[in-house]
Amino acid sequence: MSPAPRSATGPDAPRFRVRPPAHWMNDPNGPFRWRGRYHLFYQHNPGAPVHADIHWGHASSPDLAHWEHHPLALTPVPGGPDEAGCWSGCVVDDAGTPTAVYTGIDQRHAGVGAICLARAADPDDDRLTEWRPLPGPVVSAPPAGLDVVMFRDPFVLRHGGRRWALVGAGHADGTPSVLLYDCEDLTDWRFAGVLLDGSDPVAAAVFGDGAVGWECPQLFRTAQDTWVLAVSLWDGDPCATGHLTGDLVPDGRGGLRFAARGGGRLDHGRDFYAPAVLQEEDRTLMWGWSWEARAPAEVERAGWAGVLTAPRVVGTRPDGSLRVLPAPELDLLRAPEPFVTRPGRRVRLPDAYDLTVTARGRTTATLLRSPDGRADLSVRLDPAAGTVTLDGGERPRAGREGSGPRTVRVPGGPRLTVRVLVDGSLVELFAAGRATLTERVYRRPGDVPELTVDAPAAEVTGWALVPPTRG
Repeated sequence: MSPAPRSATGPDAPRFRVRPPAHWMNDPNGPFRWRGRYHLFYQHNPGAPVHADIHWGHASSPDLAHWEHHPLALTPVPGGPDEAGCWSGCVVDDAGTPTAVYTGIDQRHAGVGAICLARAADPDDDRLTEWRPLPGPVVSAPPAGLDVVMFRDPFVLRHGGRRWALVGAGHADGTPSVLLYDCEDLTDWRFAGVLLDGSDPVAAAVFGDGAVGWECPQLFRTAQDTWVLAVSLWDGDPCATGHLTGDLVPDGRGGLRFAARGGGRLDHGRDFYAPAVLQEEDRTLMWGWSWEARAPAEVERAGWAGVLTAPRVVGTRPDGSLRVLPAPELDLLRAPEPFVTRPGRRVRLPDAYDLTVTARGRTTATLLRSPDGRADLSVRLDPAAGTVTLDGGERPRAGREGSGPRTVRVPGGPRLTVRVLVDGSLVELFAAGRATLTERVYRRPGDVPELTVDAPAAEVTGWALVPPTRG
């Protein structure tokens, strides 16, 4: 990779989350555990901070805290089905060989990809540093007769003793869907029907009618024996992420369908998209892509774009609502001693920190002070109302949704706890273990990263993030 530009190491540049040293990053791909190491792949342009010439970048970790960068895993092959880009997908264990299942884009794709495979060259290499693509796709085009105009992002899972794959799709009439394939043999795929589409009444009520395609479908089972289907909503551009809870049931024709019961936003912030999951025996981990919320000229000057979120443990509660918490391994990044603040006292904040605030009444924690006070970054908690608001005031931001406060709602009660993970410009807020809010916040001249809390009964504890010690 090219050396990181100087601005890629400034106060806005995340240091602890996965991102390449420079240039473009988008979707996380193929979170995978192999021989005691976690592997994360991601969409990456190694030559510029723009979405073009997409490869798969690659990093791995023994503990979800310390990440090691590796050579590019997938590179477009001239004349091949992925000559215009190696787009999103997953990684699976295929009879002892780690295998990437991904979207190949050719020069004529116009939104429709092919499903391609690449296999680890040496399965005994715990770092999986070399990959070999198969010469042709396993699915060259969408199924006939469905008028599919968007087709990408395979996700493979096992259910009922067989291997299945989901593919995100959109149809010419504007209906989004998730298509289902039987792929017990990874080199021989059979179309098995539509798992779910936008005409489903629950999906329509939860997601609305704005999306014309569902990208990056992910499906996992929780400890409550509930299935969660996560999709990224695409309306011609990426716009939001959502989830549905329900059951995976036979469709009577040898396939499966998703019987949705409820759902909602997967993340309530403006800067979270294309999540990818890793289902382990006792938990499901999730990472998302946080894009830039600054103007293209600023991105070009910075020389880098995009970062992956911290790993989250996701599931459901007995009432069917989402349960989402930071992965406990993130505690490895905490400094040996916490900083603790008292109401009214100002504490200078580092560029990266892990902060917990418990409120027993209306409480405002200010995290970043602007010179005139009109663009302070603050978190407002109201336990009785069950609301948490992240507010940047008049702080400007680029993007389709503009600036302004963002509020998440949780059940009201006598106390409310939030955890805020900040790494450079990446802000991830976890509200009562039930909702998340991911935003990008950039420093401006005169901004002071300083914590103040205005409620005398609030409890505040925080840790600076430090590089983890390698044992």
